[in-house]
Amino acid sequence: MPAALLVHPAHAIDPAQTQVILPDQYQWKPALPGAPAQSVETVPVFGATDKPGPYVVLVKWHPGYMSAPHTYVTDRLCFVISGIWWVNSGENFEPEATVPVPAGGFVRRVAHTPHYDGVKKDGKEPAVIGIFGQAPIEFKLTDPTKPPIREA
Repeated sequence: MPAALLVHPAHAIDPAQTQVILPDQYQWKPALPGAPAQSVETVPVFGATDKPGPYVVLVKWHPGYMSAPHTYVTDRLCFVISGIWWVNSGENFEPEATVPVPAGGFVRRVAHTPHYDGVKKDGKEPAVIGIFGQAPIEFKLTDPTKPPIREA
């Protein structure tokens, strides 16, 4: 153990200066009302996607599910934290045309452009994505007559 650690004992973190949330404190909830069980879940980490200002959310896609093509009015900056996230752009839902983004990968979703994503049916584990941006995001399906979450 370094001598500096013995000389300077640990102090409690001042929550007015540094906020820490540990993974076991996350309360995962369905991302959308009516989403199939074990399809997609989310955790708001900072801010809110429906109120002005910066936000951070975690999204967990379970194998076999993807979002329908949709848009947002602001850019979204996405880092894959674990698993493999399958993504593509366009108005047509074509899961077989998605490309894999492994843990550590980055995806920028450009405002006002349709896209879709999730985890293919043969995925071995969920994909967890950290998403950052400016709110409000104004989620809009390209075809609101079809379900927002689809089997892939």
